[in-house]
Amino acid sequence: MAKLFFRYGSMNSGKTALLLQAAYNYEERGMKVAVFKPSVDSKGEKCIVSRIGLKRKVDHLIKRDEDVLEYVKEKNLDVNCIFIDEAQFLTRKQVDQLMHIVVEYNIPVICYGLRTDFLTNGFEGSTRLLEIAHKIEEMKTICKCGRKAMFNLRKINGVPVFDGNQVAIDGKDAITYEALCPNCYYKYQK
Repeated sequence: MAKLFFRYGSMNSGKTALLLQAAYNYEERGMKVAVFKPSVDSKGEKCIVSRIGLKRKVDHLIKRDEDVLEYVKEKNLDVNCIFIDEAQFLTRKQVDQLMHIVVEYNIPVICYGLRTDFLTNGFEGSTRLLEIAHKIEEMKTICKCGRKAMFNLRKINGVPVFDGNQVAIDGKDAITYEALCPNCYYKYQK
């Protein structure tokens, strides 16, 4: 029986690298996969790119108002697994559509993404995945102090910021992110 998976972690926890590795493992065994990402993620354009340098062209960019279930139906998608990078940018409705793909087509869907934004607020897609995914897995990384990183600090030109739009893609306009433990995150907030 297929399942909907959500693998989440803070920035730099290896989400994209593990997605690429899992997709490779399927293909190495002669299975077909589809790799999607939301179109709002402009980093890498039509590719997903990990921070360690791995890269792969996506099979489909999901538009904000797109019906993912309809896309799978129209394309008569014949795959053994669907992988989704940056799943936090999906809408609630799109996550529900992914569950329908799992149930109606018996295709596993494995989503990778952030749980929260730079203000520690949940993303719409992540929140819905936490509510309905069959299996939820945390991918861990460490803060510069050695504790478990849970939060994502946004920096603009190297300066921490605590206001702004929820979505700002790193690598654009001198925006970067740093994974921090709660202790270090709140020190910056003071």
